[in-house]
Amino acid sequence: MALHPPGSLADLPATVRLFPLEGAILLPRAIMPLNIFEPRYLAMVTDAMASDQMLAMIQPRLPSDTGGAEDRPPLYGVGSIGRITQYSETGDGRFLITLTGLARFRLVNELAAPTAYRQAQADYAPFSADWSPAQPLAAASRADLEFALKAYLETQDLSADWEAVRSADDESLVNTLAAVCPFTPAERQALLEAPTLAQRTSTLTTLMRFANGENGEHMLQ
Repeated sequence: MALHPPGSLADLPATVRLFPLEGAILLPRAIMPLNIFEPRYLAMVTDAMASDQMLAMIQPRLPSDTGGAEDRPPLYGVGSIGRITQYSETGDGRFLITLTGLARFRLVNELAAPTAYRQAQADYAPFSADWSPAQPLAAASRADLEFALKAYLETQDLSADWEAVRSADDESLVNTLAAVCPFTPAERQALLEAPTLAQRTSTLTTLMRFANGENGEHMLQ
């Protein structure tokens, strides 16, 4: 089946298929590979491929926030819609897909859906700017981010391809770091909900600076 991207924000579905996944955020134009094996999510991908090729990523709230693990835990109020841009089936019944982020949404309300997977109404209006490429960062903000990243990686005993870091465009760099740095789900959610790229960069820089705080606590709970 050919995959047809939506032409505008108005083409995005008002009802979205929800894929709750802790610690996973999908930002506009970012790419997320997924290994699908649970029956309900296999059904979700099958339904998506038969219609609009779209899934919505959203984080469940942590068990500590809800009083215990649940099969259908409460969800954060903001998620992201993505389009399946790569799809393959494995010999053991799994789907390997790649989602490309389109826009964030505010969860209006969850629906009493007949499907095994969850569905909800989505409002994209608060994030209408997501449809257009983000404004480039000020040179000082980019330099500040790279400086904080260098110190953060040393603290975390991690490494980076600095040639790739310096050659990456602002949005790709910030969105990649937001997705791959070992932040808590609450910290990732703060990055997801930052209204603009500049504000996301500021949040990201602050998180990296506070990661090595004296008491070792994260700044966002």
